Amino acid sequence: MSMARSLSNLIWKKVMSSGATYSPRNLVEAGVLTECNRKWYASMPDDPDSHDDFQPKKKIVDSASLKDIVENDVKSNPVMIYMKGVPDAPRCGFSALAVRVLQEYGIPLHARNILEDSDLKNSVKAFSNWPTFPQIFIKGEFIGGSDIILNMHQSGELKEKLKDLKEQSDAPKED
Repeated sequence: MSMARSLSNLIWKKVMSSGATYSPRNLVEAGVLTECNRKWYASMPDDPDSHDDFQPKKKIVDSASLKDIVENDVKSNPVMIYMKGVPDAPRCGFSALAVRVLQEYGIPLHARNILEDSDLKNSVKAFSNWPTFPQIFIKGEFIGGSDIILNMHQSGELKEKLKDLKEQSDAPKED
């Protein structure tokens, strides 16, 4: 028996031995338990930890503006990656691999963390018509994910695609 189930049983026995008559129906009516697919979840009415301030906040952005954000990101950034996490702290191995490969070329890399906004994630999927992440765009063109970038790197195709970007980033800056 799992530890969670053992703890649940211990709590339930304590509640039942208190002398009061509790049943799942009474607890549901009192707003303490809720049922979802034959599993029970506890919720405490007026619980200070369930205050609105503790709930995740959703940014209100309509899908049209999200599409514009994605289009602008892709057009204005020579290398754009939509990934899980950020380049300095990737949150999945595929995103980490893509960042490592792209950083080999010493070019500016722009990224957005799709874990912060599920609507942005869905907009990127719709924009590229590609279901997985990371998603990499080079010079406005959708390239693919980490596996495609790695294959292009190994074949030398990525070096050729990024050649002019590397030359631009290596050029001395004029003040």
